[in-house]
Amino acid sequence: MRPNIDIDWAIHGRIKDYAEANDLTLSEAYTEVLGAGLDTLETQ
Repeated sequence: MRPNIDIDWAIHGRIKDYAEANDLTLSEAYTEVLGAGLDTLETQ
C-alpha cells in the first residue's frame, strides 16, 4: 500500500521533468528518485 502524502508541487514538477527526459512513467521516476535518495542517505 502506498502512503498518502503531500508532495510539494515544485518537487513533483522536477520528478515529472525527470520522467519525461528519461522516458519513464511518473511512478517509475518516483521509484528511481526515491531509491537513489535512500541509497545516498544510507551511505552518509
